[in-house]
Amino acid sequence: MVIAEVSIFPLGTGTPSVSEYVSAAVKELEASGLKCTLGPMGTTVEAETTEEAYAAIARAQAAVFELGAGRAYTVIKMDERRDVEGRSTEDMIDSIRAHDAE
Repeated sequence: MVIAEVSIFPLGTGTPSVSEYVSAAVKELEASGLKCTLGPMGTTVEAETTEEAYAAIARAQAAVFELGAGRAYTVIKMDERRDVEGRSTEDMIDSIRAHDAE
């Protein structure tokens, strides 16, 4: 299971506002069929394989260029575990919260 957080920063747009570009990128991520969670500083994507995650992120970055961005700076943080199956972002958070109860 792969959990990735991606942030795509469009540059060369002529405006400091990037919401139009981010919206297009998020729509592409969601169209991939992967579980996506939009956050204020990035979008979390859950995939079965790194290839699946990278393909969705590549399409999201392409959407930013299609809107006319001259450059896209993309940051990907990825966590892949092969020793467990079916792990989700909720499972990761629950694991951390379990320590709060101690």
